[in-house]
Amino acid sequence: VVLPRGLKLLGLDDSKKMNDSQKEQMYEEIMASAIAVGVGIISNEIIDEINIYEATKVAMVEAVKQLSVSPEYALIDAMKLPLAIPQQSIIKGDANSVSIAAASVIAKVTRDRLMKEYDEKYPQYGFKRNMGYGTQEHLDALTEYGITPWHRLSFAPVKELEK
Repeated sequence: VVLPRGLKLLGLDDSKKMNDSQKEQMYEEIMASAIAVGVGIISNEIIDEINIYEATKVAMVEAVKQLSVSPEYALIDAMKLPLAIPQQSIIKGDANSVSIAAASVIAKVTRDRLMKEYDEKYPQYGFKRNMGYGTQEHLDALTEYGITPWHRLSFAPVKELEK
């Protein structure tokens, strides 16, 4: 997310500290006021192949490539990326940087919306309620119905089913 200098986004916080309604409202505000927004989505197959950490880096680089403007500088949450622009890794970035917090909200809302779409195809997994996290409902559905095309084979409960 590339934001205009000095932009104030009242109510923006670490997305993990915001409820769904707050995240949705902030998503709309960010999309309306950002100079540019890019989103990188990586398939479960790629995540299984290279691991979740490396896939996160690939998704972040993809998001930067999608920006309609080239950023002058990148602030990144707790990692370095193979980018040709200057960058700074910030520990707890979503709590200490407006642009990282904004990117976190965009990423979380985008993922939640994808999970709601998956729920329409596979309602028995409760994706619209558990967002794909390892809740008891999700684990029970894995045992009863098996895996979907969107499950990561490296997701521990799925790995357990394969044994």
